Amino acid sequence: MKNKLVLFLLAAVALLALPLVAQGFGQGWVRIAALALLYVMLALGLNIVVGYAGLLDLGYVAFYAVGAYLYALLASPHLAENFPAIAAMFPEGLHLPIWLVVPLAAAVAAVAGIVLGA
Repeated sequence: MKNKLVLFLLAAVALLALPLVAQGFGQGWVRIAALALLYVMLALGLNIVVGYAGLLDLGYVAFYAVGAYLYALLASPHLAENFPAIAAMFPEGLHLPIWLVVPLAAAVAAVAGIVLGA
């Protein structure tokens, strides 16, 4: 049990440091890491929705679609380009770090999955 906890903590620290290390090799590697983390969220969504609720279609689609599209909108300039109100609030562009975007997308996707599952 203690070995698993230590391994989990080491993996968590390594994943937290991954974008910082990847940034040193160029933005392409950061995008690859972001895509990989997106698929990790997808796999977690499948395990959570099927394991606890038994609803594969609705919750899984909500978790994937809402989380993925929210991540894509927050991590790209398209949100400010397509919504004038957001462009007015953020004249320099909406630049959110991956540390904020991924948990925010996961939280919104989880709420959407719960609402659709209910």
